[in-house]
Amino acid sequence: MNPTYRCSQNQNPVGAVAAVPAKSSINSMKIAYLLAVTLTFFWSSLFADDHKKDWIQLFNGKDLEGWTIKIRGHNAGINHNDTFSVKNGVIHISYDKYENFNKTYGHIFYKTPFSDYLLRIEYRFLGEQAPGGEDWAFRNSGVMLHGQTPESMTKDQDFPNSIEVQFLGGKGKGKRTTANLCTPGTDVMMDNKLLKRHCFSSNSETYHGDQWVTVEIEVRGSKSIKHMIDGKTVLAYTKPQLDDGTLLDSGTISLQSESHPVEFRKVELKRLRKSNK
Repeated sequence: MNPTYRCSQNQNPVGAVAAVPAKSSINSMKIAYLLAVTLTFFWSSLFADDHKKDWIQLFNGKDLEGWTIKIRGHNAGINHNDTFSVKNGVIHISYDKYENFNKTYGHIFYKTPFSDYLLRIEYRFLGEQAPGGEDWAFRNSGVMLHGQTPESMTKDQDFPNSIEVQFLGGKGKGKRTTANLCTPGTDVMMDNKLLKRHCFSSNSETYHGDQWVTVEIEVRGSKSIKHMIDGKTVLAYTKPQLDDGTLLDSGTISLQSESHPVEFRKVELKRLRKSNK
């Protein structure tokens, strides 16, 4: 049936004059509508502001304020060959001034150590690997958690003692997971077993090309760590610890340079309450 011709017992009979709402009623309706829109906007803005307050921007989008560089073969604070820079609002790790990489692994450390938190990072690989970079370091970087300070590293130390969430880019074909785990100077437990192997693969997808990838890491002190992509846990483990068995409850956060250009456009953190579980 065409709804234009549908009627009911409550409708006016033919010829009757339909009631017209009073002008004051129309104005009241307009006021109520505007009030509802205003309140919706107010609460949305309030929640958005609360979200911004919850997240600490470790990278300010302008410069490397708050970060300390440590590159193998150099003292802390020396940005050898301008490896780390900020360009177009992203942290840019490049090797344009390198004649040969020669195992000059580097890390850039945030000034504040953290314990219980949710960390969100957006990264992408691009360009060509530096001359002299190892095969395994092709499209390879990461973020180091529960790490030592840059000042405590020896001059020729390759990596800080830490828990590494390893970032890998695809090679154009085949499977190569990301948000993996590596353990320089550390160990973890999975399924109540202490594991001594250096690296562990996640069950993530493979990300080829120069697309941006977002990784989240939930860190619960010395209790547990989860790696997540698109809300899905791709790797989880417990009791991060040094090789001597000392549990790691907190430590530095650092981004890695391993010979392949990489960019980070977001590094943000939300503190979490300590859990008794």
